[in-house]
Amino acid sequence: MPINIPQDLPAYQTLINELVFVMRADKALAQDIRPLKVAIVNLMPTKIETETQILRLLSNSPLQIDITLIRTETYMSKNTSFEHLTTFYKTFNDVKDDYFDALFITGAPVEQLPFEEVAYWNELCAIMEWSKSRAWCSIHICWGAQAGLYYHYGIQKYPLNKKMFGIYPQTVHDPNHPLVRGFNETFDVPQSRHTEVRIEDIEKNPSLKLLASSPLSGAHLIIGKTIRQIFITGHAEYDRDTLKTEYFRDKDKGLEIELPHNYFPDNDDTKTPVNTWRGHASLMYSNLLNFCVYQETPYDLTKLEKLLI
Repeated sequence: MPINIPQDLPAYQTLINELVFVMRADKALAQDIRPLKVAIVNLMPTKIETETQILRLLSNSPLQIDITLIRTETYMSKNTSFEHLTTFYKTFNDVKDDYFDALFITGAPVEQLPFEEVAYWNELCAIMEWSKSRAWCSIHICWGAQAGLYYHYGIQKYPLNKKMFGIYPQTVHDPNHPLVRGFNETFDVPQSRHTEVRIEDIEKNPSLKLLASSPLSGAHLIIGKTIRQIFITGHAEYDRDTLKTEYFRDKDKGLEIELPHNYFPDNDDTKTPVNTWRGHASLMYSNLLNFCVYQETPYDLTKLEKLLI
C-alpha cells in the first residue's frame, strides 16, 4: 500500500519515477481504512533529500501512511527555501493537539555542540516530552538518537578522535526481536558523525536494550523499555551517493576528511560506490511499521494519553 503525500512535494515525482507506490490525497480519502499517521521532525539541512530518503523506505510496507512533515519554529533552515518550508511543513504548535502512530526525529549537523546550546533544544525537548503521550512509537536517527537518549535516559554523547564516516557492518544481538526479524547476522549501515554514545552506558541502563552494534562504530540499534522508543545511530536511509557528496563537499572546502570507510571500491574515489545496505534498511523500516507500530498501536489514537511510557 502507498504513502499519502502532496502531489507537488518534490519527493512525489522522484518516487513515482522509481515506481514507488505513492497516492494522491483525494484518492486516499476515498479508501475506507484508517491509515497510519506518521510525523517526521526533519532537522537535516538538506530537507528535500532527507524527505525523499525516509519516504522511500516508508513506502516498502503494505500499509497506507499519512505523512506530516514538521519543522522547528525556533530555528529556520537556511538551506531549504522558505516557500518549501511553509508549503509542506507544519510547526509543533500546529500539531501539538494531534495524535500519531509514529514520530521520526532525524539527525542534525549540531552534534559537536552541547545539547543545551542547540538553538532549538528547548523546542525539541517539548516535542520529545509530548511524544510520550501523543505518538505510539518514536524513532530517533543519528543526532536525533543521541538527543533522545540524553533527554529520556540521561545518556551522554562523547566526541570522537575523528569522524565516524563510511559503511560499517553491524552485528545483531537479539535476532528474535521484531525490529530485526529476518536480518542477516551482520548488516551494513552508513555512519557519518563526530560523536558517539557508548555501549557501556547503554548496557548499564536497565531501561535500554542494545539490538545491534559494531566493534568499529559502536552502538547502532537501541530500544527503550518498551517497543515505543527506538534509537538508530546510523543512516540506513542514505542513498548510494550521500556519503560521496559529503566527502567531496568537505574535500572541496579544503577540510580534513578521510575516505569513507569501506565505501569506494578499492578505496578509489573515482569509482562508483555500491549500495550494500538498502535491503536491510527496507526490511528494518517494514518491520518497524508492521511489528512496532501497526500491530501495537490502538485504533483510537486518543487513547494514547492513557498509555504513557
